[in-house]
Formats: sequence, structure tokens, C-alpha cells
Amino acid sequence: MTKILLTRHGHVEGIKPERFRGRQPLDLTSRGRAEARAVARRIAGAWQPGKIYTSPMGRCVATGAAIAETCRIAAEVCDDLNDIDYGDWQFLGYDYARRQNPVLFDAWFATPHLVRFPNGESLQDLVARVANALRLVLARHPDETIVLVAHDSVNRAILLQCLDQPLSAYWRVAQEPCCINEIDIVGEKICVLRVNETNHLALVVTGEP
Repeated sequence: MTKILLTRHGHVEGIKPERFRGRQPLDLTSRGRAEARAVARRIAGAWQPGKIYTSPMGRCVATGAAIAETCRIAAEVCDDLNDIDYGDWQFLGYDYARRQNPVLFDAWFATPHLVRFPNGESLQDLVARVANALRLVLARHPDETIVLVAHDSVNRAILLQCLDQPLSAYWRVAQEPCCINEIDIVGEKICVLRVNETNHLALVVTGEP
């Protein structure tokens, strides 16, 4: 059995007020660093992972490094875990994007599976990439526990595949910073044991502990 512990990076600027963050270089905030340490302690205390794969974005690399240090294991960048490419909408605030192109903005929230961002990706592109990441993990790590550190959009895409749900259900899955999703894969059988668990973040404060 391969167990995947799927988490999102810690808090960054652009979550609230909301922006299309995507591939914008963003460092973890002090809150994000505290969240990364909290999820690292949670994972180290409950599981014994053998390897960590992270998105190439710095916020995921930093979150993965905190987990790697606590669990005393190696972390490796996996390009297929990169965030969705918003193209021309990269780092636009929601209010601005809505004013500039209300039709596309509304479509993203009503029918996300039918949207391609101008000069960017679609959800179909994203799903193809994350499927590659899953295949890599299953091929390299049978019978191991593996941590994946990625993004809101990437995690939703992975969970929809594991739950055999259509891309139109994209907005039905919540992913908070440094949440934990637990997925067991045995042969062709996939079992999602937990989604968006955040109990370990209850004591996290915005400043350094």
C-alpha cells in the first residue's frame, strides 16, 4: 500500500484579499512558517514518511523543508506539482479580474472545467500534470508513505481524481493552508481517509512562536 499525505503550502500574501496567485513567487508569511512547523509536527507524530515531493514554487519548497527537517527525510522538487498557470491573470486581484472580464471570471466559478486562462492553462492541463506526479509516486514508492506539498488547485485536482469526481466539482473541495489529506492506494483501489484536516493548526498564531 502506498499512503499519500497531501498538504498545501503555508499562508502567503494574496490569499485574502484573494488573488490569482498561481506561479507568482511568494514567500511564506510568519503565519505560514508557523503553519509549516505545525503540519510538520503532525506528520512526524502520526506517520513515518519516507520521502517528500514539493512543487517548485518557493512557498511549497519551504513548507516541505520544514517537514523534511522534522521527519528527518529528504525533499525533492516535482515540476508536475506546480500551481496552475493563470497566464495573463497571474496575480490579478479578484475584484480587478471581475471588472476586466466578468464573463470569464463568472465562468471560472460556475463552470471551471470549461475555462482556459488567457495564455495559461485549463483544468484539463492541470489534471494531466498531477496524474504524472501520482504515477511517479506509485512507481517509485510502493508500500511507502509519501508527502506531497502542493497548491490549492493541485490538491483539488488530485482529490477529484482519487474520488472519481468530474472537474466540474472543482469548487466542492476545500483546501486550507497546511491542511492534511490522507490517501491510501492499493493496486487499483483508492481510499481517501481524510480531506482538509486542520486540527493541528488550532494553536498557530501569526507571529513566531
